[in-house]
Amino acid sequence: MKILHVVGARPNFIKVAPVMRALTRHASQILIHTGQHYDANMSDVFFEQLELPTADVNLGVGSGTHAQQTAEVMVRFEPVVKECKPDLVVVYGDVNSTLATALVCSKLSLPVAHVEAGLRSHDRTMPEEINRILSDQISDWLFTPSADADSNLIREGIAAEKIHRVGNVMIDTLVRVLRQTAEIEHAELPDPYALLTLHRPSNVDDVGFLFHLLSVLRQSGIPIIFPVHPRTRKTIASFARELANDNFLLRDPLSYVEFLALQRQATVVITDSGGIQEETTFLNIPCLTIRENTERPITVSRGTNVLVGRDLVRLQNEISAVLNGHWKQAQAVPLWDGHAAERIARVLVGRTLAASA
Repeated sequence: MKILHVVGARPNFIKVAPVMRALTRHASQILIHTGQHYDANMSDVFFEQLELPTADVNLGVGSGTHAQQTAEVMVRFEPVVKECKPDLVVVYGDVNSTLATALVCSKLSLPVAHVEAGLRSHDRTMPEEINRILSDQISDWLFTPSADADSNLIREGIAAEKIHRVGNVMIDTLVRVLRQTAEIEHAELPDPYALLTLHRPSNVDDVGFLFHLLSVLRQSGIPIIFPVHPRTRKTIASFARELANDNFLLRDPLSYVEFLALQRQATVVITDSGGIQEETTFLNIPCLTIRENTERPITVSRGTNVLVGRDLVRLQNEISAVLNGHWKQAQAVPLWDGHAAERIARVLVGRTLAASA
């Protein structure tokens, strides 16, 4: 059996690593990197830390509008997949590369497996939501992390036999590398501190809101460690000097292990990232999400996540509550146990063998 995996952005790398590891004995595997994230700090170091093989092909797509990026991935991916002739293609998450390559495979009648299927924010103004919905509609195997994702797919008319609840492959990677974080020295860090990440256009492209948000955090009474995403750094360039004080510690983007080490020691994490909502739930770290909705509602219902939206007064109040020891503790999420990729491998190997019999 020949399996082709497609990755394009940092969250994909975290998800593909355990799946490739679980399939090692069962299939020959090809790794395609679309180049959607192309900065060395944003891509290359992830391959090293996650023990991923070097990509067999890098499409080198780079940046562009959503339409440009999606179209370019499709154009560059089609001849590669035709030449490779895989038995199936595995796509991950909700980035443009995910939808683009799934569409190409659908046109070529190649089976597609979607890892992290069924997540919904129910907000179609988010490009990622469109990627999720369309990728799920044209996939043959849909691997979900939680019961709410199953329900979303059933509601959208997906046949139940295509849906497989396997758990969260991001947690597989977190469990595997967590021990590495103990080796990272952070003696210079304040105690306590908040960890901040921002990258969504709705937050970082709105200069006025971003300025007010960072001003509120600057006065929150807790030091803020802020690894700055390249997109965000462009926006804050005009007022970065005003943020420079002992309470705001700006950092370059960090590797996965370095960021995880900061995350597990943080008093509170403030973010607009989807994956971080899951990681903080597993680590039982308070998480305040600067979004009005989430495609990962289980992190709110069972985890430590609180959606504060753009309500900066509520953000201040939630930070104060955490500093005073008042925050909700996480409950264990079913199947978030470090073995999701093994379940995926069992399904793919079993189905493929059955189809060839």
